[in-house]
Amino acid sequence: MSTLASNQPYEHLAPQILADLGLATAAAHLDQVAQHAAAEQWSYSHFLGYLLAGEVAERQRKTLLLTLKFANLPYHKTLEDFDFTAQPGLDRRLVDELATGRFLSEGRNIILLGPPGVGKTHLAISLLLRTAELGHRVYFTSALDLARRLSKAVAENRLHRQLAVFMQPKVLVLDEVGYLSLEPAHASLLFQVITKRYEKHQPLILTSNKAFGEWGQVFGGDAVLASAALDRLLHRATVLHIRGDSYRLRERRQAGVVPAAPAPAAPDFLPPPTVT
Repeated sequence: MSTLASNQPYEHLAPQILADLGLATAAAHLDQVAQHAAAEQWSYSHFLGYLLAGEVAERQRKTLLLTLKFANLPYHKTLEDFDFTAQPGLDRRLVDELATGRFLSEGRNIILLGPPGVGKTHLAISLLLRTAELGHRVYFTSALDLARRLSKAVAENRLHRQLAVFMQPKVLVLDEVGYLSLEPAHASLLFQVITKRYEKHQPLILTSNKAFGEWGQVFGGDAVLASAALDRLLHRATVLHIRGDSYRLRERRQAGVVPAAPAPAAPDFLPPPTVT
């Protein structure tokens, strides 16, 4: 730096230098930030940090958009959108802890259990978005769609490559596990994904309306396979049990379409939330 002449008109060269370095956002905002810095009498380092922080923020925004483009999300839902008052049994502090992303480094799975319509998929998508915001690749699929894609890959002799695709995301959401029972061949393929991600400490976020004791039905009637899958899923896992009424049913009741119902007893598979 000492070899540069201090009397050079570097203020005129700065926009082109930033552009040459690929700092397009910084170049576009240089004049505006420089004027603000002069008016506020910023230090040189504060000016430079502020200018480059905008460049970094814009790059992160573009990266997030690209990540979400390939995440296969059915819709976008955030934790701020979630109505925790409608699910008072849900431990919000635990959800907030998961939103920090610490479960990623632990390779910890998140399992959301409860009846249909209580917000399981909403929470799964929200945590997936948080993971993407932290700079990680993510992917969303239903358990049935995943099994069908793997089955097609088997028929086309490319199972190894398709399995690799499901290993790439930092977090993979498996939605609606148990809504439809899987055929034995599909159940075996789902088990392979669970096993491979377990071995690589790659977290899964899984939603299900089935108690763990019913997972034999989910896995094509194979209780042994279901037990082996649960053994891997629960070894490092946070399990959230969501009590409550369906959002859709509650909206219909509020509109007077269906009569109010007495509060149901908690299903057998809804003990207090657990963390392991």
